[in-house]
Amino acid sequence: MTSDIRIARISDEPLDLAAHVQAVSDPAIGAVTTFLGQVRDHDPDAASGVVALEYSAHPDAESALRGIAERASAGTQAIVAVSHRVGRLDIGDAAVAIAVGSAHRAEAFEVCRAVIEQIKTDLPVWKRQIESDGSAAWKGIA
Repeated sequence: MTSDIRIARISDEPLDLAAHVQAVSDPAIGAVTTFLGQVRDHDPDAASGVVALEYSAHPDAESALRGIAERASAGTQAIVAVSHRVGRLDIGDAAVAIAVGSAHRAEAFEVCRAVIEQIKTDLPVWKRQIESDGSAAWKGIA
């Protein structure tokens, strides 16, 4: 079995972690790791509490997400399912869902971590942070 990307999606619909886990199900899989990135109510740089995030994506973001998953799983036998949400997300909403299946746990953990770390640095998705005092700030734009 070689690496296999089952889901690589940018979506304006709520993310379903269970669907990602199901997507990496396979008789050869002995370990499934997951990551769910959620909107939190605070940010160390915010003057007040965070009430929402608004994500926007470059038109090529879905292709970039597939490339991230492919690079993270290259040379492994991992199966990857990953999605990033766009639009307005409220506190507790899932912004990123990742499931990685592999024969062994070490590989599943390594690939899952590599996917989220590369998303943070390489995915052309930007967020606007909305704070409780009415202010807003773009985050992740260099």
